[in-house]
Amino acid sequence: MGISQSIRTALIGAGPRGTSVLERLLANWVPAGPDARLHIDVVDPYPAGPGHVWQPGQSRLYLMNTQSFYPTIVPEDPALAPPLAGDTFDRWRELQQRRPHPSLTAEERAELAALGSADFPSRALYGRYLRSTLEELLSVLPAGVTVEFHETTAVSVRHAAAPAAGPDAVASPDAGTGSHAGTGHDGDLNGRVRFDVGLAGGAVLTVDSVVLALGHLESRLNPEQRELKAAAEELGLLYLPPAAPADVDWSRVPAVRPVLVRGMGLNFFDVMGQLTEGRGGTFLAGEDGGLSYRPSGREPLIIAASRRGTPYRAKAALAGYYPSAVTLRYCTESALARFGEAGIQPAFDHDLWPLLHRDAVWAYYSTLARSQPGAILTDPTEFLRALEESLRPHAHSAAKWEDAVDSAIAVHVRPAHRLDLLGLAAPLAGRSFDSRAELDAAVVEYLLDDARRSALGEDDPVKMTIGALHHGRAVLKTAVADGGITDESWVAGLRGWFESFVEGLASGPPALRAEQLAALARAGVVRFVGPDPKFGVDRKAGTFTAASPWVGGRGAGSGGRGAGGTGTRGTGAGGAQGEAVAAGALIEALAPANRVAVNVSALLEQLLAEGLVRPRLMMTVEGVPVQTSGLDVSPHPYRPLGSNGTVTEGLYVLGLQLSAAQWGTAIAAEARQKNGPAYRSGQRTLHDADEIARGILGILTRNKE
Repeated sequence: MGISQSIRTALIGAGPRGTSVLERLLANWVPAGPDARLHIDVVDPYPAGPGHVWQPGQSRLYLMNTQSFYPTIVPEDPALAPPLAGDTFDRWRELQQRRPHPSLTAEERAELAALGSADFPSRALYGRYLRSTLEELLSVLPAGVTVEFHETTAVSVRHAAAPAAGPDAVASPDAGTGSHAGTGHDGDLNGRVRFDVGLAGGAVLTVDSVVLALGHLESRLNPEQRELKAAAEELGLLYLPPAAPADVDWSRVPAVRPVLVRGMGLNFFDVMGQLTEGRGGTFLAGEDGGLSYRPSGREPLIIAASRRGTPYRAKAALAGYYPSAVTLRYCTESALARFGEAGIQPAFDHDLWPLLHRDAVWAYYSTLARSQPGAILTDPTEFLRALEESLRPHAHSAAKWEDAVDSAIAVHVRPAHRLDLLGLAAPLAGRSFDSRAELDAAVVEYLLDDARRSALGEDDPVKMTIGALHHGRAVLKTAVADGGITDESWVAGLRGWFESFVEGLASGPPALRAEQLAALARAGVVRFVGPDPKFGVDRKAGTFTAASPWVGGRGAGSGGRGAGGTGTRGTGAGGAQGEAVAAGALIEALAPANRVAVNVSALLEQLLAEGLVRPRLMMTVEGVPVQTSGLDVSPHPYRPLGSNGTVTEGLYVLGLQLSAAQWGTAIAAEARQKNGPAYRSGQRTLHDADEIARGILGILTRNKE
């Protein structure tokens, strides 16, 4: 009797990553004969394509922080098998503008009509693109391929039990959500490892391979968050833990009264939009081009807090994803590849950051000399020649090149125009404020200055410095992947300080959001806590509190609009006294922690408990092992290591759970830019999906041998 030529695989997670694997399976499928079969089970409680995060029905106030020209779910690399259907988001946008699909809603048509290539689409519209791409793929399934969707949760993955039927029996792809009859495991005569995928409700899928594309998962709260949640339940307060913004019932936040919002990254702007425009408020453009805000009266008083005291810097107005005025000179892919060629595993702070630091310095001062020559005390050309010489890596030891740069700058650049690179991410550092009103004014000044710089685009030195960091981040993603740097520098350098630094500069919102926040602050709808806030609970008053050690005096407090907002004295960071604000509600404007050891997932907990997967451990400089955020995996294609250190064959990982092997796993795949650089990291996730697909389809080849 012949050996089966059927493959059955399960994709757990049907968002962009899972859909990418599905697309790659279809693109790479070459049936060996008329009886060859590929059956794909797709498991996700959310509709396939958009998955959880990109639901088309969510609020259109939630914007992407990348422009239309950026994202794609299908590869454009000629080295990969061409997609059977689908295109980049931008080309899909253009097609829908010319010939709208009949299924598009009125809201989708309206957004598309006004959306340009350089505009920021809503997450809902991107979700519609994902769903449309999946529908196109399903309409052109190759011969022998079937796909079945299970809108439920996978709760377990285990090695399949021994076969109940003869050794040559295989399940039909039409077996639905029931378990296969006659499926085998490691020892069956087909030589295949097989898995039982348990679904919520009790059904079981028996498959040859499983792809974990789990995406964003809920997480257990940290000790401080648990205390705040418990206090809220005890005192009748409102506490909203970290969550995807589309999952939150914002109607629970009371109007007029104060609400503390912790975190001023991307999620903050989602909260801001829902509690202002989402409640009927309106932004109005003035004759001077500035914005004002007309409240609806249903807004709460938003009191915003973050470690820096300010939100992420806004995106610059650029024609492409990377500024064309910036070309990396030092932190290049070829320069970083030389470490590996020399047999050196580089350290981040010692080897990689000095190269990117040089590029950031050059980007700032070359832009300054070009756009503001009056800031240069000497001839700009002479200055750039001196700066270039001081930046040459071979001209000085690694510990001294900064001194040479400082000497050149001291001679040639006016003091008011000199770069404080690390200070760009902490604009309030070193400042104290006598009152909350003084702090609010300083934050508004920062927001308007940042928006002004964004509008200048490639003529602003600060934004081009950030542009160099943005370029460098793409190069570093390739260099640090798969153990490319030492464990110690991954923990202490890359993830320890650089990640939060560069995200606060290069991962910000559209500039419009900074202008809107400034308008809300001027209208008294938003106020600020200040840097290094300390959160607590005033049980006597029955409120949450927050205070910054850098904001003192009684000033205006958090009063302003409605009851419950009076200022009180509190203890800030380090025990310093600061002016505390009080509120009956606290919102964590943060995404759930991306850490496999604390994620709330029945499937992940089962896999960890039974040893099919394990978190990756890294060694600190002190020689202490620390648990990282992601799974321990073998590279290319990524398969998890079990508790005993062996590879779990037939099980693949893609996406966020690779955060200990890759850096920046949450960022979408990048479409090829017309006039920009094509960094290898741009479509890394699509290459990973392709390797997984070919690994799965390779089972067919082995079965025929």
